[in-house]
Amino acid sequence: MASFEIHGGKKLSGELTPQGAKNEALQILCAVLLTPEKVTIANLPDIIDVNKLISLLQAMGVKIEKVERGTFVFQAKDVNLDYLKTEDFKKRASGLRGSVMIVGPLLARFGKGFMPKPGGDKIGRRRLDTHFEGFIKLGAKFNFDSQEHFYTVEASKLKGTYIHLDEASVTGTANIILAAVLAKGKTTIYNAACEPYIQQLCKMLNAMGAKISGISSNLITIDGVKELGGCYHRILPDMIEIGSFIGLAAMTQSEITIKDVSYSNLGIIPQTFQRLGIDMELRGDDLYIPSQKEYAIDTFIDGSILTVSDAPWPGFTPDLLSIVLVVATQAKGSVLVHQKMFESRLFFVDKLIDMGAQIILCDPHRATVIGLNKTQNLRGIQMTSPDIRAGVSLLIAALSADGKSLIHNIEQIDRGYQDIDIRLNNLGADIRRLS
Repeated sequence: MASFEIHGGKKLSGELTPQGAKNEALQILCAVLLTPEKVTIANLPDIIDVNKLISLLQAMGVKIEKVERGTFVFQAKDVNLDYLKTEDFKKRASGLRGSVMIVGPLLARFGKGFMPKPGGDKIGRRRLDTHFEGFIKLGAKFNFDSQEHFYTVEASKLKGTYIHLDEASVTGTANIILAAVLAKGKTTIYNAACEPYIQQLCKMLNAMGAKISGISSNLITIDGVKELGGCYHRILPDMIEIGSFIGLAAMTQSEITIKDVSYSNLGIIPQTFQRLGIDMELRGDDLYIPSQKEYAIDTFIDGSILTVSDAPWPGFTPDLLSIVLVVATQAKGSVLVHQKMFESRLFFVDKLIDMGAQIILCDPHRATVIGLNKTQNLRGIQMTSPDIRAGVSLLIAALSADGKSLIHNIEQIDRGYQDIDIRLNNLGADIRRLS
């Protein structure tokens, strides 16, 4: 198990270019299964989760050509459906939560899809009901083998229908869209997720010949087509990494320019960090974060404590609440962080408390942070990364802390952040990767 040794307290300076969006990449990669023609995808992040999915597609029979780092050509002309019943498939697919999105394309194109219970972050209950209920409404038969933890869906021909999702699940919406594009007739998805990842998926599918309207809204209409062709698609910069870099700059009093952020796709992320007191300036499509000695958390109009909570897009993404919580530990003022979607994502705060942060964990979903206003630095400690987002939050805390910190289980960080130690060291950080 690899670890990071971090010597904190150093100001960083320079430019960072965000990687391609991890969450978009996992959806886009599954979409290549919908056509026998070539699909070129650019700006793929070189991270564990994406590389695992690429490896799984290759094992399924998809021909893959690497053009350069981040750009691949995929051709799913000869998919081996028998492989989906093997132990190797079960092992590979169960280790990656994003692999659940291969089911929609397989069901649409081949009439059947298989999936072991997927893995991923241990951040609380993450049910798959939305995915499979959508497939059932499209006409598929569903079976779950509770002993093998194996899901199966089959349909001779999917038929378009009206689907009202019980939750605006991003991966659930993506999976149903991937199935519905080849269904006969019209499919309407209400209460659909409309994150930029979903918008990008719909734009890519339309470029392949799909007929999807209502993109960027929570009411998506799909007129099924008989077949799809190839296309070229470039993945957006990762808004979670951009938010992480904003928080890093504030915590370490650093001057950082984040390049090519696709600002129009960031939603209220910049505004939320500004409410924490972080200054920023948009220069073209670059986001400039100046060095700040202190930053003060805003309050509501009546003077009551600010609450930052997650919500389906266009609300604030849950993936950045861990960053908000860490940033608040050194702010002037207090904030209530309310993580509505996942009941285990705030459990890393005990590490921050050990570092000297003043945090009250109210319950599994809420934490109150009393900012230290940089009057008392965090101190370096030894800790373990529980998931991707908590892991990078702890890394940011360690970079701002006095002394040496050790973060174990950094494979969790590598799942979502490309060469994070190398990129930050280039700005003046002192991060050492230990085997």
